[in-house]
Amino acid sequence: MKAKYNDLSVEELVAKRDELTQKLQKIRFDMVLGHVENRMEKRNLRRSVARLNTMIHEHKLGIRKA
Repeated sequence: MKAKYNDLSVEELVAKRDELTQKLQKIRFDMVLGHVENRMEKRNLRRSVARLNTMIHEHKLGIRKA
């Protein structure tokens, strides 16, 4: 499920991206150990991080206004 990131500021987007990156790193580690119940969560997190990176880049380019 897609989260609503449209109404967040650039600082909040960066903080959310960092949080999801940490969570993705933990899931990658858990997958190596074999302790992951939902394997789709890795894909969803990776896509969410990419979505946030796109929104942050759009803010820097001036395409998206805060």
